[in-house]
Amino acid sequence: MTIRTKSPNLLDNPPIPVQAKLAAAWTSFMFLYAYVDIFNFFKPGVIDDILAGVVFEFDISPTLLTMMLASVAIPALMVMLSMTLPARVNRATNLVVALLYIPYSVVNAVGESWDWASFYGLSIGIEVLLLAFILRSAWTWPRTPAVPAGPATTDLRQ
Repeated sequence: MTIRTKSPNLLDNPPIPVQAKLAAAWTSFMFLYAYVDIFNFFKPGVIDDILAGVVFEFDISPTLLTMMLASVAIPALMVMLSMTLPARVNRATNLVVALLYIPYSVVNAVGESWDWASFYGLSIGIEVLLLAFILRSAWTWPRTPAVPAGPATTDLRQ
């Protein structure tokens, strides 16, 4: 009988910067956001309505398409902004945008029949979970303790 004396090596789990977590969450949000819109084309009548010039009861116009582009462009920009903005601005921007997108995501189900409740419930549920993760990550952003001013710390600041 062989006795093991070595414990197995544990996988290294280095801390992930908050900016990377936020960018990953916004990227996941964007993939889901795009695929929900793509899968929506498979609903009966959607393509016929688009060919007739109507989307969700709205006439297709430059204004409508610009608003739709803006609604997709903001989360797409958040991927880049989450990695590049200074911490204080980054935190505030993520909190504000994620808070605004929660009701926006929920409104997508307004007017839909109960036949599609599972589709919209799952997609909106995952979107809201991703936005909640973004809110939590931004809200709990680690803080660096300030170095007190004084003659003893002058060397530390230089």
